[in-house]
Amino acid sequence: MIKVKVLGRSIEREIEWRKGLTVADILREVGFNTESAIARVNGRVALEDDRVNDGDYVDVIPVVSGG
Repeated sequence: MIKVKVLGRSIEREIEWRKGLTVADILREVGFNTESAIARVNGRVALEDDRVNDGDYVDVIPVVSGG
């Protein structure tokens, strides 16, 4: 299982790990895309194509913009 927390949104989920799972897959599963959020895997900023391993912890940080 992969623990996912969306910062600032009070969303915490566990996602079942599967072979080939990427950061982009995790973002989609919690309702974001790679342009609307940044992910940290085990405390380190991760790229969208980075693989996620069983037991990892992912923080999703929504991007805020405006003027």
